Amino acid sequence: MSGHEEKDRRFATTLARGLQVLRAFRASDDGLGNQEISQRTGIPKSTVSRLTFTLQQLGYLSHARRHDRYRFGPAALALGNIASASVSFIEAANPMMQQLADETGTLALLAVLDENKMLLTKTWRPQGAPAIWLEVGHRIPVTGSSSGHAYLASVTDHEFAQVCERVQGRDESISVEALETARAAGYSQLLAQGFVIVDEDKRYAENINAVSTGFRSHDFGEPVAISCGATPDMLSYNRMQNEVGPKLRDRVKELERALGLPSVLVNRG
Repeated sequence: MSGHEEKDRRFATTLARGLQVLRAFRASDDGLGNQEISQRTGIPKSTVSRLTFTLQQLGYLSHARRHDRYRFGPAALALGNIASASVSFIEAANPMMQQLADETGTLALLAVLDENKMLLTKTWRPQGAPAIWLEVGHRIPVTGSSSGHAYLASVTDHEFAQVCERVQGRDESISVEALETARAAGYSQLLAQGFVIVDEDKRYAENINAVSTGFRSHDFGEPVAISCGATPDMLSYNRMQNEVGPKLRDRVKELERALGLPSVLVNRG
């Protein structure tokens, strides 16, 4: 939470902390204890205990036994289903992105900005492929990731100012200059070729290669990033530049046409 948000009299801090608890869970977790939730959120364990108890009572978390770990409860699952159903472009994207994943042997994914990180909200795994390193709920840096650079390149100037405030509210070490540099680099690539690849020396991780582009739907108030990623031995720079990147760009254009949407750069202005 940013200092600006916490100073706003309309801001409900307890609600925000409860949502932080829910955000702490990842798809690969076999439940979480209060100590783990505290470590992931930075919220004191005593406060976490009260929040998890309340969320359990409301059905958002389940806690089968006295010393069992917390898991999502029926209310959270119902909310997730409602959210998925309300995002209409996902249904249209599913067959296109699954085909792209199968054709390229990469993990296709959808990422949105969540506080100071890009949050993976949907993945399409190649058929027959073993578990791949990224999953729904995983968070990656905004700067140094192709998803982050494609997202920054797709926002309007007004949205970018808000993004800077949101990101710095959670991590002051990320400067506005770094965000501006990432945005400019991403924009020049989107304009020239329709997809973004981060230079090797600027990537946040050496074991993941990814290519991304932006997409904006009427379902969201801001753009999202759609990407293809894999290990460097599976997805070389040459493949990203000459095969996977163009296929990703063309598939997203196909999705835009199917939904009657303009290019994300048209929306940026």
